[in-house]
Amino acid sequence: MKSNWFNKLFQLEQNETTMKREVLAGVVGFFTIVYIIVVNSLILSEAGIPLEAAMVATIVSSVVGCLMMGFWANVPILLVPGMGINALFSYTIVQSMGMSWQEALAVVFVSGIIFMVIAFSRFSTVLSNSIPHSLKEAVTVGLGLFLMLIGLEKGGIVVKGTNSIIALGNLGEPQVIATILTFLIAIFLFIRNTPGNFLITMIAGTFIAWLLGLINFQQAQGEAFSLGDYMGVFGAMSFDNILSMTFWIAVFSLTMVLVFENIGLVSGQVSFINRSEKFARAFQANSVSSMLSGLFGTSPTVPAVESTASMAAGGRTGLTAVTTGVLFLLSAFCIPIIQLIPNSAIAPILIIIGGLMLQNIRHLDFEDLSESFPAIFIIAMIPFTYSIADGIAIGFILYPILKIAIGKAKEITLPMLVIAGLFLFNFIYQIIG
Repeated sequence: MKSNWFNKLFQLEQNETTMKREVLAGVVGFFTIVYIIVVNSLILSEAGIPLEAAMVATIVSSVVGCLMMGFWANVPILLVPGMGINALFSYTIVQSMGMSWQEALAVVFVSGIIFMVIAFSRFSTVLSNSIPHSLKEAVTVGLGLFLMLIGLEKGGIVVKGTNSIIALGNLGEPQVIATILTFLIAIFLFIRNTPGNFLITMIAGTFIAWLLGLINFQQAQGEAFSLGDYMGVFGAMSFDNILSMTFWIAVFSLTMVLVFENIGLVSGQVSFINRSEKFARAFQANSVSSMLSGLFGTSPTVPAVESTASMAAGGRTGLTAVTTGVLFLLSAFCIPIIQLIPNSAIAPILIIIGGLMLQNIRHLDFEDLSESFPAIFIIAMIPFTYSIADGIAIGFILYPILKIAIGKAKEITLPMLVIAGLFLFNFIYQIIG
């Protein structure tokens, strides 16, 4: 009876999946993205938000975001506070622009409202349809390359170079050895399409790390977080300076990043599972979650790049996202234990998923340079700038410039021209500011 209810609610049969597969995919997604609790909290603490409260805020926003995406959009996209946007929140809006973290949360809230207006109107469809197919494909490929880079960094296989930007890590270090051994297990299980391959990979990777002395079980003796620490952050938005130019410049910058980064992320992820018809609802859930982030006390939520790990594990419906949301809720009571999962157990999964997304490069038209060059710049600049938003912006600006240069200005839609102009204006403001 319970199984039939889930089947009807999440349309499991129509999407050729099962409850067991969806739940397992949600578990894989959770363990792939759970690091965000600690990492996001540390970045928010740079803005002045108490660390313990930031952790609870991250958990609450992730729970609500995943549940909204699961129940409203019925897609396996995981919404968590976004890397990059959290840096914009702490280092730009607070530290550079001189706003308090309470005012920055108000900026998140107002930006989220604008995002919602766009998402729940025809404007979102107009924006999505105006973006050329080549640029959408490029965002997916760029995200794949970015994911591979993150995985390689987490595993210590690539490090910051002394005579170059990045270099090969020390292959004799225990962390690198653990990553390589775990990767070999992961790729073997994945190619053989072994059920639960990613979950098995994480368990095996954790065991290998323990054998190599990379796990200290004394780290798991900490305390769960107190909800009392969080009440000083929940709803702490300050609108005292809402009439100032600084406030609205911050709102403009954040809204630009939110709207266009999320168009690329949502479009790429629903396309990854061949469910492009779900774009509108997923985008709407994304916008509401972003707005609520300001209320919850964190930077905006975005579709996690690691969502593709859930999809590759078989996730096709919102039950995957709901499972991850429930696990985020339970994580509040066992964060010290979750922190034991080493990077070497997660990195191989990110590398494999990034490689899968890179295959979309075959859909690009390399004979038309006005289409392929902006796409190539997006693919290169997302990982090279370590910013999804900046990578997308550079490609979007270059596209109309090249079309005009070769006399194909008629191929540029008006919305695309406006988008490029806004991105260009944002870069000019950053230079002047």
